[in-house]
Amino acid sequence: MPLPDIDQRMLLHDVADRLDTVADHLPFADEIRPDPGLSEILDDEVRHLARLLGYLVGESAFRHRAAVRYPHQPTATDRRITLALASAAQPTGAALAALGAAVYHLGLLANLAHQEPSLSRDGAINIALQGLVDRIGDVHTHLARAAKQLRATADTQVTPITTVPHPSATSPTASRNR
Repeated sequence: MPLPDIDQRMLLHDVADRLDTVADHLPFADEIRPDPGLSEILDDEVRHLARLLGYLVGESAFRHRAAVRYPHQPTATDRRITLALASAAQPTGAALAALGAAVYHLGLLANLAHQEPSLSRDGAINIALQGLVDRIGDVHTHLARAAKQLRATADTQVTPITTVPHPSATSPTASRNR
């Protein structure tokens, strides 16, 4: 049985809120420090984001299968919601990939910290730190895009198509006021 339209819109807002929560747990560029605390944050948020991506993919697949099995049941809203969930998977997946790259840069920074001090090491640290900052910035951008897409779909009302009979131009009574 399909969910009522309001429940489907609430579902999209809920998923958008969960994406925002992941972004909220990540530091902003000026707060990023290559320390163990950041690695714990990345560990937690990779797990949360992977679950959310799995949910988006699973829900999209479930809805697609249901639409194929019961082609007369999905409404225009059902199709919009299904497309919104599938569309949000792309920026969510990109955010997860950016988190993976951030983990790499953090690992690189940890490795560089144990090398002998030198100008080349200092340059490599700066490059790795900038890469870490950039990737976490990418995560924020991708998650904001996914959440915005979901909310936009949730807040868009589908107006049913109605046909309004047009008065016949040949009828003399069509122009009379009664």
